[in-house]
Amino acid sequence: MLSPRKRLSPEESRDAAIEAARDLLIEEGPQAVTLKAVATRIGRTHANLLHHFGSAGDLQRALIKHLADSITARILEAAKRARANDQDPREVVDMTFDAFAKGAGAMASWMILTGNQNALDPILDAIHRLVDELAQDHDRDTAMSLQEETLQLVLMALGDALLGGPMAKALGLPREAARTLATNALLANNRSAQPAAER
Repeated sequence: MLSPRKRLSPEESRDAAIEAARDLLIEEGPQAVTLKAVATRIGRTHANLLHHFGSAGDLQRALIKHLADSITARILEAAKRARANDQDPREVVDMTFDAFAKGAGAMASWMILTGNQNALDPILDAIHRLVDELAQDHDRDTAMSLQEETLQLVLMALGDALLGGPMAKALGLPREAARTLATNALLANNRSAQPAAER
């Protein structure tokens, strides 16, 4: 917790609030991300956060944008490494699944269920930028387009974050089954791009 006496710049206050909101999201779920809870966590007043964000909804949108930007930046780097070294795409799969498992899935679902679908725009924009960036180096003719691969991976990761554990248990499958399926799908698509002699 920050000391209430420490003077922070507006940017530092926003960053501290978003970090606290992220921690609350992971620890207690989306419903815990309120101005009051975040203010308490960083030793500021409700009015102070209201000044920086305007409303709890604006704080949640700022949190979603922060999550989306940081997650897609890490996924982009992992995807570029996998491509450059012709590696197994499991690192990209794990990063995507971890992002949704550690708060992004719950937050996205909560926003949809509470009718705040516009709050998902930062996630969708970040994924669109990620695909555009990856597409610059994606000149292979594969069974699925990069957009289709991304759609499949994101929907699998979101579904796994929400129901993966109970579904795997009910079906007698290992908890990692969805990640393995996602990795195998990416590998199969990549193999379809290789000339027959290289397969």
